[in-house]
Amino acid sequence: MSAFVTGSTEPGEAPAAAPMPLTGERTVPGLAEENYWFRRHEVVYRRLAERCRDRDVLEAGCGEGYGADLIADVARQVIGLDYDDSAVAHVRARYPRVDMRQGNLAELPLPAESVDVVVNFQVIEHLWDQGQFVSECHRVLRPGGLLLISTPNRITFSPGRDTPVNPFHTRELNAAELTELVTAAGFEIEGLHGVFHGERLADLDNRHGGSIIDAQIARAVADAPWPQDLLADVASVSADDFDIAEAGSRDDSAIDNRAIDDSLDLVAIAVRP
Repeated sequence: MSAFVTGSTEPGEAPAAAPMPLTGERTVPGLAEENYWFRRHEVVYRRLAERCRDRDVLEAGCGEGYGADLIADVARQVIGLDYDDSAVAHVRARYPRVDMRQGNLAELPLPAESVDVVVNFQVIEHLWDQGQFVSECHRVLRPGGLLLISTPNRITFSPGRDTPVNPFHTRELNAAELTELVTAAGFEIEGLHGVFHGERLADLDNRHGGSIIDAQIARAVADAPWPQDLLADVASVSADDFDIAEAGSRDDSAIDNRAIDDSLDLVAIAVRP
């Protein structure tokens, strides 16, 4: 999830259901102040959606549902799963292409070997028993199936803290910890990528004191008015302003010249043998 809250619809799009209440726990569409965080999530859906083409997909922890609906453009079937009553009702009303179900991510309500892809974007950091969840993903995936995970990089999201900056997060991960969690459940890592600011966002960082992220968080923490230039810049961000790169170690200059520990979010593609 975002540092506090996030959201998504295209400007002028007519909603099929009333928006979900903004709590800070999940993405909620249509708020200019949340556009940066939404686009940072959206880029992962858009870049990995093709991995779901013509496949049976489970989005475990689908929240507001915009991502499951995006995947439904290419997938054979999309099952959405969430524990929260309001999220389940909202997705059923707004995104009829999604087969929305209610359940606990620690005990996925699906038969063994019943789906081809499990999507889990910006959710695992909210879970108390992450190992149990990943083991459940292994159980419900068919052989050769994919587990797609994105999560905030602990090193950059909550730097120097023993507890996450987001009160809704239980345990954030760095790249090594995410890799260990996934491989311990029997998966093989196909790729580990990082989400980074692209050139335009780097310019906006410089414009707002070195970090457009810190500028937004400062307003949220202080409950202070947004300067118009900051609000306009945040509202202008698109998914194309982010880069997703297969990054290496700090000493590895051969892979895109970026260190995975410097990424904003981690993106893991794992295969069930």
